[in-house]
Amino acid sequence: MNKKALSERDICTKFITPALVAAGWDVQTHIREEVYFTKGRVIVRGKMTTRGESKRADYILYHQSGVALAIIEAKDNNHTVGAGMQQALAYAETLQIPFAFSSNGDGFLFHDRTLTEGQIEEAISLNAFPSPVHLWACYTDAKDIPTARLAAVAQPFHDDGTAKRPRYYQQIAVNRAVEAVARGQDRLLLVMATGTGKTYVAFQIIWRLWKAGLKKRILFLADRNILVDQTRVNDFKPFGGAMTKITNRKVDKSYEIYLALYQAVSGVEDADDIFKQFSPDFFDLIVIDECHRGSAADDSNWHRILDYFTSATHIGLTATPKETKEVSNITYFGEPIYTYSLKQGIEDGFLAPYKVVRIHLDKDLTGWRPTTGQVDKHGTVIADRIYNQKDFDRELVLTRRTDLVARKITEFLKLSGDRFAKTIVFCEDIEHAERMRQALANENADLVAQNHRYVMRITGDEPEGKAELDNFINPEVRHPVIATTSKLLTTGVDAQTCKLIVIDQNLQSVAEFKQIIGRGTRLREDFGKLYFTIMDFRKVTELFARPDFDGDPVVIYEPKGDEPPVPPDEIDPPPTVEEGPPHDDVIVDGPDGPGPGDRRQKFVVDSVPVTVIAEQVQYYDEGGKLVTESLRDYTRKRIRKEYASLDTFLKSWSKAEQKAAVVAELQTRGIFLDALADEVGRDYDPFDLVAHVAFDQPPLTRRERAENVRKRNYFTKYGPEARDVLLALLKKYADSGLADLESPKVLQLDPFAAMGTPIQLVKAFGGAEGYATAVRELETQLYA
Repeated sequence: MNKKALSERDICTKFITPALVAAGWDVQTHIREEVYFTKGRVIVRGKMTTRGESKRADYILYHQSGVALAIIEAKDNNHTVGAGMQQALAYAETLQIPFAFSSNGDGFLFHDRTLTEGQIEEAISLNAFPSPVHLWACYTDAKDIPTARLAAVAQPFHDDGTAKRPRYYQQIAVNRAVEAVARGQDRLLLVMATGTGKTYVAFQIIWRLWKAGLKKRILFLADRNILVDQTRVNDFKPFGGAMTKITNRKVDKSYEIYLALYQAVSGVEDADDIFKQFSPDFFDLIVIDECHRGSAADDSNWHRILDYFTSATHIGLTATPKETKEVSNITYFGEPIYTYSLKQGIEDGFLAPYKVVRIHLDKDLTGWRPTTGQVDKHGTVIADRIYNQKDFDRELVLTRRTDLVARKITEFLKLSGDRFAKTIVFCEDIEHAERMRQALANENADLVAQNHRYVMRITGDEPEGKAELDNFINPEVRHPVIATTSKLLTTGVDAQTCKLIVIDQNLQSVAEFKQIIGRGTRLREDFGKLYFTIMDFRKVTELFARPDFDGDPVVIYEPKGDEPPVPPDEIDPPPTVEEGPPHDDVIVDGPDGPGPGDRRQKFVVDSVPVTVIAEQVQYYDEGGKLVTESLRDYTRKRIRKEYASLDTFLKSWSKAEQKAAVVAELQTRGIFLDALADEVGRDYDPFDLVAHVAFDQPPLTRRERAENVRKRNYFTKYGPEARDVLLALLKKYADSGLADLESPKVLQLDPFAAMGTPIQLVKAFGGAEGYATAVRELETQLYA
């Protein structure tokens, strides 16, 4: 056997896997091969999307499912033993795996990431690979796990019998928490971006500690009913009869897993604190969901509950830890034991990226001052001062401003081609949310006439709107489509298909801003939700520049004057049929200041005109840098990064047996040739688009290229049947491009079906190899 002639896969099958099995690793329970652990970032240009490359480990070795011990990067035998080590270490760091190996089939290079001094790397032979028992002992020693508590660390993840596995970051979060508890740490904080599965992580932590017997009675605290109910019927369902929800302020001490609203177990007076019906040592684990909203404040109800059960282990979960003079998650829980950020979630392809449309209104930028003695629509004299953006809709209402915002939202939905894209509009308070609902209803009278629930106010004070929350967040239910709301009470609500978030609310908190963005970050590819748009009327997206913000937008667009609110490369013609499937979202609600029935005075002015002032399209490149350029300029830059010269591109194109592979590779690099064809011309194939846009070559249409080949009498060397097939292929190329030309199924289509069976047609070329050669030669002629 010539080892040098073997592929990387052959090296794995014939040398690496047998070495692992010989060392005691079980193929069924310990070894996973070709493990994809990211999905590939969603790349957005215009309305086109594609995914970047997923990251894949050749081997991951597990003690048990979810607890990874080692990673192996394999190379073919033309590489050295250690050629894959740098990649193995990079993956090991991401996956938090302590032991890394590389191999070319001759042996292994072993790197021990648990060591900080001495020999951390050594070469070992194929038959010297460490056993599962040995690596597990090294792992637990490095983690400093007491022997008496090893059972919790070794306890398997819950398996529901489906193909669902925890994502890599969920495994890390669960393992970090379980190991910390096993070491005796009693205050833990996990920070995970909205949409990354915090409740699922909480379930797996509780499950493993509970099944191992390390924690016997557990309390899960949240601050909204919908969070508790979703948790009980979804992620926590496997607890079955061992679980209960504390309701009607009644306590039953016969259960092991308790779910509760902190409002349901505490009150204003000590007598209302029903949590005190439990003894202080009743619970040995308390998990606090969305802990930034309560437990961080020393005088909060949550904090009183935690102080009472002080002997229990407390685990806080949040997407946005609070750190202010009055409130601190870190002071209470300590530094996070693990953080999975919005930026990382977008980079890995588990969260949706987003665009920003910034709309500047003249009165917002210049302010407005009443004339002396001017009265509002109710006859109240308006206090004489300059009112600016921070005053609008709190102290002063410019009704034409509300109407303009509603008109711009509606214009965006119409021009983007989907008037049923789920939309949340964040307003200053409930009264503002109600005015915005009315304005949006007027702008969308045709759809409101069909269903009055097209736009609804969903706030904490209004039962009709609150009753529609489940419908709004259900991807299968079309209405409501637009929700106006006031306060950021959406954290934890599992709304998945929000496509448009409108901010018409003054906001300075990065934490609250992240929570707003979190309403749109969930991906639902089955509903066409791969990215979302933030429409900003209050300059809130300037918070992107704050150092404590992570996760950049893929595009920022600032329309001027009467320009449409949709970036130019995204505008659809007016739809002639009803748009696609319903989409869903989250809603942020709850009283934030006065509602419609409250009495805080606002001056209301109908007569002041408001206009849009301020086109700028900005894309964030792969490095997170903001660049201002057109789609054509962006494409030119990206292609020149891949191909330094026209000659380099021509060589790559000529060498490729399948030209479609070159096109696919360009797409994974964020180059959208289909979107570019919309701008340059649909009659050009990818070769001409690249050569023209990136290297200033005059383009030829597909028909022009096909006609040039016909003129060369190139087909005279073939027999009549083969010549007819090639001429038909040439026409297919002129009509529809490379895809049909290179497709193995093209001979099953018209007009080939009338010319004979695929086998008969291929025989005209002397067989399959002769046919494939003829197609490659035809492509060479096309691009000569």
